[in-house]
Amino acid sequence: MQPQGLLGYQVQIEESDLMVFTTCDLRHLAHNWLYHYRSQIKSYAEQHPAWLSALHPLPLDKAAPSIVQAMGKAALATGVGPMAAVAGAIAQAVGRHLAAHSSEIMIENGGDIYLRGQAPRKVLIRAGQSPYSGQLAIRVYPAGELAVCTSAGTSGHAISFGRADAAVAISPDAALADAAATALGNRVQTAADIPAALEWAGHIPGISGCLLIVGDRLGAWGDMELVDAKGDQ
Repeated sequence: MQPQGLLGYQVQIEESDLMVFTTCDLRHLAHNWLYHYRSQIKSYAEQHPAWLSALHPLPLDKAAPSIVQAMGKAALATGVGPMAAVAGAIAQAVGRHLAAHSSEIMIENGGDIYLRGQAPRKVLIRAGQSPYSGQLAIRVYPAGELAVCTSAGTSGHAISFGRADAAVAISPDAALADAAATALGNRVQTAADIPAALEWAGHIPGISGCLLIVGDRLGAWGDMELVDAKGDQ
């Protein structure tokens, strides 16, 4: 991330570890809303244990909290379990409450990034042992809300059934981008799987761009500007 002009601070509750960038210090507000949404998710999961561990979509519950419904809709659109969307959903939900106090917002949550504002940003791509890792970035123009979410099958602690060094999905809907990145990565075992996986992701309504990295092979689809992480090329 490249948060010029923003103040950065960490907001953490148990396994939720947010890096927040805003125009002023809003950590107390961010902490309160993080606690609020985590509590809603934990309470719902206690009442519906299958929802927490599901690896496939579950029927939507219209009585569930809005953040739970957002995760459920993202799961249905991408074919993964609802928890695959949790990091993106939390980042966006918290970020929307900060918007009244900060015109520019960036929140990183477990490799998933939520942006709000007008300033162009560069999002650095970490891709395990790939030669592209740390060398490649995506230039984004939020123009409102935008999420850049990444899943990896060769590094990190999140569940992935694929072997992609990085699977990236971009959408104004952070829950959808998070779930799509997981689903995209699940479809890749070798570099030969990149074209078919990108074609599949291109049919998900709401996804504007995708990137896959496997070793020294890279594939991209959609509205995406790839740049040198260390320069402007």
